[in-house]
Amino acid sequence: MAKVVTTIPATLSRFTAASINSKKKRRVAAYARVSTDHEEQLTSYEAQVDYYTNYIKGRDDWEFVGVYTDEGITGTNTKKREGFKRMVADALAGKIDLIITKSVSRFARNTVDSLTTIRSLKEHNVECYFEKENIWTFDGKGELLLTIMSSLAQEESRSISENCTWGQRKRFADGKVTVPFKRFLGYDMGPDHNLVINPEQAKLVKRIYGMFLQGQSPFQIARILTEEGILSPGGKNHWNPSNIKSILTNEKYKGDALLQKSFTVDFLTKKKKANEGEIPQYYVKDNHEAIIDPETFEMVQTLMATRKRGWNRKSSVSIFSSKIKCGDCGSWYGPKVWHSNDAYRKTIWQCNHKFDGQKCATPTLTEEEIKELFLRAANQVIDQKDQFISVYEQVLSKSLDTRSLERELSELEAEINIAAELIEECIKENSHVALDQADYQKRYDALVARFDKAKARHAEVTDLITEHTARKHQIETYLQELRDREPLTEFRETDWLAMVDYTTVHSRDDIRVTFKDGMEIKV
Repeated sequence: MAKVVTTIPATLSRFTAASINSKKKRRVAAYARVSTDHEEQLTSYEAQVDYYTNYIKGRDDWEFVGVYTDEGITGTNTKKREGFKRMVADALAGKIDLIITKSVSRFARNTVDSLTTIRSLKEHNVECYFEKENIWTFDGKGELLLTIMSSLAQEESRSISENCTWGQRKRFADGKVTVPFKRFLGYDMGPDHNLVINPEQAKLVKRIYGMFLQGQSPFQIARILTEEGILSPGGKNHWNPSNIKSILTNEKYKGDALLQKSFTVDFLTKKKKANEGEIPQYYVKDNHEAIIDPETFEMVQTLMATRKRGWNRKSSVSIFSSKIKCGDCGSWYGPKVWHSNDAYRKTIWQCNHKFDGQKCATPTLTEEEIKELFLRAANQVIDQKDQFISVYEQVLSKSLDTRSLERELSELEAEINIAAELIEECIKENSHVALDQADYQKRYDALVARFDKAKARHAEVTDLITEHTARKHQIETYLQELRDREPLTEFRETDWLAMVDYTTVHSRDDIRVTFKDGMEIKV
């Protein structure tokens, strides 16, 4: 008996799960994006929104959901595309049946992002239509075409990124300086796009440098500026220590400019990293008018470097923090509040390890006692300042002279360059000539050891020069201030920070103040 096959027609769409003859309108949304906020691009963006609004509303079988948009946002990833993310979320929530966009490149320039999103939408019965390429994602060939077009869009983005990077680096090589003027304190953009001093902001920059040289830490400076209600470079009411450090270390304030401090690692993620020698940098000297004279700027850099290594410590808690040392264990004194909730409230300072296993016997000090001890010690120095100045001028000329170290540094730099060239020649020779590999390795290792030795000594000498220079500057500044000092009648923070390195407490009757020049006074 012959088989009889009867075809049962489909009644539901395999994509939408709706009845084939259903007259239900498809809920349609559009996506529009421009990658920059330039005027011509924004015009294109407005045109896209207007076009898709009218296009969707002009179809009787479509229901207009809305136009999702992103302005001035790159298509290489979806992380910052809020309009895109909101559209996808609505589609996955069942609010959209069809998404229309101008082209694959408008949707995403990242192949992985594009395909992942399309597949996720497809699983939720949401179709996408790319008008320029005429691709419907429910079409059998849709994914193949989409893969090809997404890859082309990604490659186009890579090419654009490389061209932009090349152009930027060419400008750097030509010494053309660009800065984010809206967030850069002290300068405005001049007619030639170079830096022009903003007189009012420049006063604040000079004040920040002055406060640092007087002994204030970045934290203390940030706190003072915040309390005074001065806006940060970003226009915020709060200053961070990082804001201050950035100002104190930016070479543009002395009229120079270091270009290409960072670079983009990946054009897709837009991830940046600090340039640690991977690509060339360009240093432009005397590019614009300086706010801070070069000598003062270098002085600040030296002090910053020494403070990082722990010498000449600075604390963010109080002007007395890291300034008072326990004579028993060598630890620093810390603050403690007594009677915090009544009229007898006062702050005392004691060894941070006073009640640990060692139980230091050094006494506690009130802030008033610390101030009084400083005034007594400072006035002893001021009364004998002529004698002290004479002694330390001799110290400056002999002990802190860096000329021999600078000569050694120059010789080490030459040695490093020679060793590096020999290593390169050795590697090059081995790649072109058949050498005995044991002999090659022995020669290579010897050259590397030579290079490493010179480089290690170079780092040591550099640190010594930095410390000597900082110490010399510290003493010079201290002596200059001392020459003009009159006996102190009242405690001032600036005097304390400018004059005192630290105070050591041995007992109530043996407290010694060590000044910035290294002089110790028992009070």
